Amino acid sequence: MTARRDYQRSDRVGDQMQRELAELIRLEVKDPRVGMVTLSGVEVTRDLAHAKVFFTQLGGEEKGLEAEKGLNHAAGYLRRVLGTRLRLRSVPSLRFIYDDTPERGARISALIDSAIAEDEARHPEHDASDEPDADGDGRPVS
Repeated sequence: MTARRDYQRSDRVGDQMQRELAELIRLEVKDPRVGMVTLSGVEVTRDLAHAKVFFTQLGGEEKGLEAEKGLNHAAGYLRRVLGTRLRLRSVPSLRFIYDDTPERGARISALIDSAIAEDEARHPEHDASDEPDADGDGRPVS
């Protein structure tokens, strides 16, 4: 039962850290490498010693990795300020990680759209699923 409670506590701490860090980064971090970042998640270890802070940023991977360097450079400062805002015995060490999932998803979606368009261009005959389905069984009417 104890392990379950610890897990829930680390989730709650992560959620609270995410809210506080989003505001701190927006208002306090003056590093030019860090633009408009969006925190996508915070994973806190069970012992609350370490936290991985995942973020996204528009502008591609190169800008994201630059922002990661800037945020990790400011991690000590952000941890200190978090210590004054959060009621924890010790604040987890922070490690910022650029999350390229949204950009990867957009690339994959574009590739799928392109493949579908190319396939439709090669096979211009209409798709059987476009025909009416009079009897409701999912098969085209003959």
